[in-house]
Amino acid sequence: MRADLEKIVGSAAVDERPVRDMWPLAIMDARAGKPPPRVLVVRPADREQVAAILRWAGANRVRVTPMGGGTGVCGALSPEADEVVLDMGAFDRIVEVHQTNLMCRCESGVNGLVLEKHLNESGLTLGHFPSSLPGTTLGGLIATRSSGQESSRYGSIEDMVLGLDVVLPDGTFAEPRPGPRSAAGPAVHQLWLGSEGALGVVVGAVLRVHRLPEAVIGRGYGFPDLATGLEAMRAIMQAGIRPQLLRLYDADDTAFNGYDLLDSGGCLLVVATAGVPGVAAAEAEAVKTLTRGATDLGDAPWVRWQDHRFALSAERMKSLLEPAGAYLDTIELAAAWTVLPDLHTRVKTAIAVGGLALCHFSHAYEQGCCAYFTFGGSGATEQDAREAYGRAWDGAMNIALELGATISHHHGVGQVRARWVADEMGGWIRVWRSIKDSLDPRGVMNPHAVGGAP
Repeated sequence: MRADLEKIVGSAAVDERPVRDMWPLAIMDARAGKPPPRVLVVRPADREQVAAILRWAGANRVRVTPMGGGTGVCGALSPEADEVVLDMGAFDRIVEVHQTNLMCRCESGVNGLVLEKHLNESGLTLGHFPSSLPGTTLGGLIATRSSGQESSRYGSIEDMVLGLDVVLPDGTFAEPRPGPRSAAGPAVHQLWLGSEGALGVVVGAVLRVHRLPEAVIGRGYGFPDLATGLEAMRAIMQAGIRPQLLRLYDADDTAFNGYDLLDSGGCLLVVATAGVPGVAAAEAEAVKTLTRGATDLGDAPWVRWQDHRFALSAERMKSLLEPAGAYLDTIELAAAWTVLPDLHTRVKTAIAVGGLALCHFSHAYEQGCCAYFTFGGSGATEQDAREAYGRAWDGAMNIALELGATISHHHGVGQVRARWVADEMGGWIRVWRSIKDSLDPRGVMNPHAVGGAP
């Protein structure tokens, strides 16, 4: 197998090593003496080589998983010993940035932070800031249907992608269609956003970018309880304001972040408005009106948030999982405003089996927002830790489905949510499987994607 791949890409572009994303359960497995198997990793240099690899894989029934930065946390990147990983790191060119049209064309292996800094030099931004940004690639952000910290202003990755350049499982190409929007049939490229490498290999994208705001005004507000904080979030979003940041911490997460508000379970809301100076200031004043009754904490919470916005990265969580018997993870759900209070109460109870249970609300829409839970603990044995970890996930997923919340807002499916994805998708799971089977009849592409199984 290695010799065949070396004929396509050259011997220097093939190596063998363990490959896994940062799914906490896989890290716990390795800690317990079950390391991932060594797999062949191939680093193609252009899309013709990608096509040749996929044609070879189809002829030989070898499974292939594309790899970006490896910062996923759901186990979608979990190849077995007889499979192949496509390291897309060589696809790192920013091909064009168009100032007038506010469009950018780049390859899928471009690092997320590198792209953002490159755009900033021209006074632009993609507006996509997941906490893992320094370790991400564009292809990985697309594959997981990612969302970033400023999504309430700029949208999520699906709002930024205008077109995709994809190598299909049979080695043929699908290139970006022209224009900012088309009604010549459905936007089929959207199927690849969140596909976790199941439908082919994304090698490039055309993106919508934005001008950097001239002014940003950020403040913190203290609320006596979660209900009034959520109501303020809803009022801000439904007033037509597009905040650059809108993030509410529940009482435990507020205390965890160093704010002891009102000594009575108070909750911290951090808000930033942006745009030309007059608009940013006007929206900041509107926010102040809509948060009337809250304690104005000044700009210190906003400054603090900026300083720590990438602190809880996947790498940081990995380091916290080093002690034997420890477990730590995050679960990001999304629900309508009327559902969020009950979702918060019930999920926190379910995940608090190990003691640590925090939640903040972000990624807000007029209709609702994301509830981002962090949970952790330890067990007397590795098996105890695994069982507690599993109970937390079971509880959160079942509660979300019961209440009509989504089981994932922006981390994807992978293995950790595989058991529940069909329940959320309902009849659409048949459509998804039909598309997958049609495009990939030999089952070449990532078997762990979107509820798939080996």
